[in-house]
Amino acid sequence: MTPSSRIGLLGGTFDPVHFGHLRMAEEAREVAGLDEVWLIPSGQPPHRPDGPVASPADRCKMLRLAIENAPGLRVEPVELERAGPSFTIDTLRELDRRHPGKAFALILGFDAFREIHSWREFDAVLGAVDLVVTSRPPDVVVHGEDGQHFSRLPIAVTRSFFYDEHIRGYLHGSGHRLEFVPVTALDVSSSDLRRRLGEGLSIRYLVPDATLAFIEESGLYGSTPREAPVPR
Repeated sequence: MTPSSRIGLLGGTFDPVHFGHLRMAEEAREVAGLDEVWLIPSGQPPHRPDGPVASPADRCKMLRLAIENAPGLRVEPVELERAGPSFTIDTLRELDRRHPGKAFALILGFDAFREIHSWREFDAVLGAVDLVVTSRPPDVVVHGEDGQHFSRLPIAVTRSFFYDEHIRGYLHGSGHRLEFVPVTALDVSSSDLRRRLGEGLSIRYLVPDATLAFIEESGLYGSTPREAPVPR
């Protein structure tokens, strides 16, 4: 990659990773013109006091298995390498320190963006990177309706942006762009997958096969452990 590479950052607990996460990453990469998307498993989510169910090592393993044949996607464990709550602004500053010259774009669902004013140093987050806001059930982002989406945001967020006629979109005072990118909104959630597994129900076709095999072999989320197939 060249120093001008534009990298998308998609954070989450990925507990477990599912096709909703992966389609968001893939479609945001294509539509927003990103060179890569880095999937960032959260260490200790500040808005989730009970913490992830699976261990950091298992969540990383599930992610790596899910994208092992997916060019343009990679796992970035930066938040698992430090103790304490995983605040986004700390992650952005650390990545900027490690990768000078790279341009980052934070990918997040519309539901999360509506609450971004509750994040630590949210003003600094808004001014640090481009923002790629996507569909996330029940919220749908539609191409060409930036003004409608923008009007649904809290004043604490909208006051930091202005509409630029040249790009037909919104810019932050820092010059970073706010993009609303429609993606295939798959109504899948990690919490529902954990519930299904705990009840002995199948999650096949909701997660990649390699990830599902690891979950079953490891007995994660209350699933019944099974032996790995013997190579022939």
